[in-house]
Amino acid sequence: MLAKVNSFSLDGLVGYKVDIEIDINAGLPKVEIIGLPDAAIKESAERVTSSVKNSGYHFPVKRVIVNLAPADTKKEGSLFDLPIAVGVLAASGQVQTTAYKDYVILGELSLDGELRPINGLMAIMISALQEGYKKFLIPAENAAEASYIKGVESYCVRSLHEAVEFLSNEATVDPVPYRDFSAAEDAARYDVDFSDVKGQRTAKRAMEIAVAGGHNILLIGPPGAGKSMLAKCVVSIMPDLTFEEAIEVTKVYSVAGLLDEKTGIVTTRPFRTPHHTATIPALVGGGNRAKPGEASLANHGVLFLDEVPEYKRAALETLRQPLEDGEITVTRVQQSVKYPANFMLIGSMNPCPCGNFGSKKQICTCTPQAIRRYLNRLSGPLLDRIDIQVEVDSVEFADLRSEASEETSATVKERVMKAREVQRKRFAKGKVFTNSDMNNRLIKQYCKIPAEAEAMMETAFRKLSLSARASFRILKVARTIADLEGKENIETAHVAEAIQYRSLDRKYFS
Repeated sequence: MLAKVNSFSLDGLVGYKVDIEIDINAGLPKVEIIGLPDAAIKESAERVTSSVKNSGYHFPVKRVIVNLAPADTKKEGSLFDLPIAVGVLAASGQVQTTAYKDYVILGELSLDGELRPINGLMAIMISALQEGYKKFLIPAENAAEASYIKGVESYCVRSLHEAVEFLSNEATVDPVPYRDFSAAEDAARYDVDFSDVKGQRTAKRAMEIAVAGGHNILLIGPPGAGKSMLAKCVVSIMPDLTFEEAIEVTKVYSVAGLLDEKTGIVTTRPFRTPHHTATIPALVGGGNRAKPGEASLANHGVLFLDEVPEYKRAALETLRQPLEDGEITVTRVQQSVKYPANFMLIGSMNPCPCGNFGSKKQICTCTPQAIRRYLNRLSGPLLDRIDIQVEVDSVEFADLRSEASEETSATVKERVMKAREVQRKRFAKGKVFTNSDMNNRLIKQYCKIPAEAEAMMETAFRKLSLSARASFRILKVARTIADLEGKENIETAHVAEAIQYRSLDRKYFS
């Protein structure tokens, strides 16, 4: 007898239909899985056999052929355990109804028949819904994740036995109720606040401008100046995640196996800080299964690289594409997948190997050649993609011990949101959302500057040996400064401030 079960698999963040066909014939007892399965799927034969027996059912002592169609596409993961088990029981007549044909069935089985959660469920369900599938039979531990997808009926079960009883109409399982995102959004809280950072007014101002316009930023200063703390506070002044952004972030985290099963959705802006020993696949994605890397996990959030020069140069250079395009293509022999990577890059570094170059308090012991070699670990093209470079000096004792209240993140965020609203209205008819995303045509349209500022830009271009990309980024930053002040036109003071945020160019290369 032949049985056919609906299931889905993933190619990056896109799900595709997999028909699981089960045929039971006379012959030597054997389970053979065909259709380009990986090792995890091949091992499902043993898991399914044990779980069927331990759930109180009879596993046919015959030749069982499992075909995963389309047969020319590589299949990965353990999510086919449950549909294969249901197909075997249906083909052997132990599931009397054909109700299973109405569902997309997904789940990993343990040897005792219990169901384990699967990765990438949200991406799969959204793709399946787009293809017209609305009913799903999934593990109970994936319930929270499934509850945020509108327009589907998700039935959650804890074991193979419960799944078979439900499909045989011997037990009732209520669909997972739809959960509104606002409830999860209200529960989102950050543990950091700008009021915790003493002093550092220039750096705070630069951070505010960076967030308001979606600009990348590099913090340059001695050890202990507070660069890492400033970076961690950035998410607290960023706009709240929209539902669409939360879904996109959740899909990446679900595929990577990092999603919290209790919440089922990511409610706060991601803040990723990989170690400086991170490899290229760790940063941008890859491996045998082309998994997302830190750049994609930071999507719609922050990628913080502490002590940037300590990272391998080859790894840093791979960030150039996502910094420009907001997505990254991971290409391997067997597949090529795209992941979103629209993040804000925050880097921190010492000004020299000893960390004291330019300090008002400490003496630098580095030679000019050593400083040059240290700074050259960052390539020119990468620096061109960082709009703001700001110096962070050591905190004064008076600031550190001061009882004066600092601005809270809520106050700064209010100004950021007003600037973002200006940009939203400005770019309402296009696909651009922030000033940092402007192309050359939009820069010419919205970044017109007075003659005095034009002369200032020309001087900076020549003296600092700026590239065309760097000069355009100065204009973008100036546009953001004007938006924060509520000015329709960019003024000379805005351009002057934007030029000041090219610290590396001014101090080390002029």
